[in-house]
Amino acid sequence: MIRATSSIASMILLTLFCDVLLAQEDARGLDPVVVEQIESIVRRGIADGEMPGAVVVVANRDRVLYQQALGGCQIEPTRQPMTIDTVFDLASLTKPVATATSVMRLVGDGKLDVDQTVGTYLPEFAVNGKDKITVSDLLLHVGGLIPDNALRDYLGGPEQAWELICELKPVSAPGEKFAYTDVGYIVLGKLVERVSGKTLDLFAVDQIFRPLGMTETMFNPGAELKLRAAPTERRDDHWMKGEVHDPRAHLLGGVAGHAGLFSTADDLVRFGQMLLAQGGTPAVTVLEREVFASMTKPRVVPRGTRTFGWDHRSPYSSNRGDRFSDAAFGHGGFTGTVMWIDPLQDRVFIFLSNRLHPDGKGSVNKLAGEIATIVGSHK
Repeated sequence: MIRATSSIASMILLTLFCDVLLAQEDARGLDPVVVEQIESIVRRGIADGEMPGAVVVVANRDRVLYQQALGGCQIEPTRQPMTIDTVFDLASLTKPVATATSVMRLVGDGKLDVDQTVGTYLPEFAVNGKDKITVSDLLLHVGGLIPDNALRDYLGGPEQAWELICELKPVSAPGEKFAYTDVGYIVLGKLVERVSGKTLDLFAVDQIFRPLGMTETMFNPGAELKLRAAPTERRDDHWMKGEVHDPRAHLLGGVAGHAGLFSTADDLVRFGQMLLAQGGTPAVTVLEREVFASMTKPRVVPRGTRTFGWDHRSPYSSNRGDRFSDAAFGHGGFTGTVMWIDPLQDRVFIFLSNRLHPDGKGSVNKLAGEIATIVGSHK
């Protein structure tokens, strides 16, 4: 009887021990099967020449569930491995992470109203039929501006480029068409500068990145971060490594509302977790909750839905996958970067690559969308 009781007790202890091990395994992150699915997609993309490598991260509000660097950071002129701390040119992720968030920060501070016309703050812009364009129109890409004005308009430097942007005529009435426009976000970057009294790069670091501990997120990274940067293509007989790829941002001195921001996976996790927490952390409030709700509210635009700064469901959301909730919002960047946040599923999904290296021919939106579907399918 004593032996039987002892045996039963041993079995109970063994069961409890196994349960603890399983709980610890669950606490460490994603299911190994899911991890293999994600990594097989990345390996396939590398083998197909879509990118030399990638950093993929999945996190919730409290912790990182999965983080892995795969493949190479650089294949020319020499090969270098991809690492978790690789610095990436975020390209158009600049729009939501730096520019739109800065705009909404000013909204929260009572210094800016998205329903006001842009000309209220930038009178020189409100000419040639642009006087009715509102701040929200630009945030949603429905202001009627062309996607990009001629590159030659930027050759004379930032001041002349701004004068030429102000001379542009709209191609449609505000709200009439959805046209994804870099010009609109260059204007928003100028708006942040005019209202705050600080250039976009300084305002974003001071009000967003530094408070969140995002010490490796900035425009025009310094020498130390450049050493860890993923190169893109060649410009003027040198590799762009820690130098913005976008030609207009480059001619604007590396600081622009549409492109130019550099960051790392760890820093973007901090940013994503702030958004999962509806605009703040226990220590830092970047956006008041009502401002966060306004920013991330899906708004109907021609051909889909957008939020202020972020994509929701539009012709540009192929990297979204098809299993995130309707609360999800995200964005991609031309250089091969993707970020989606799903507050309802408590998920941050980050895919960072330098798909343009070395020949500008890589393509990652489809495979990033495949990974996003997997991430959205597993709670």
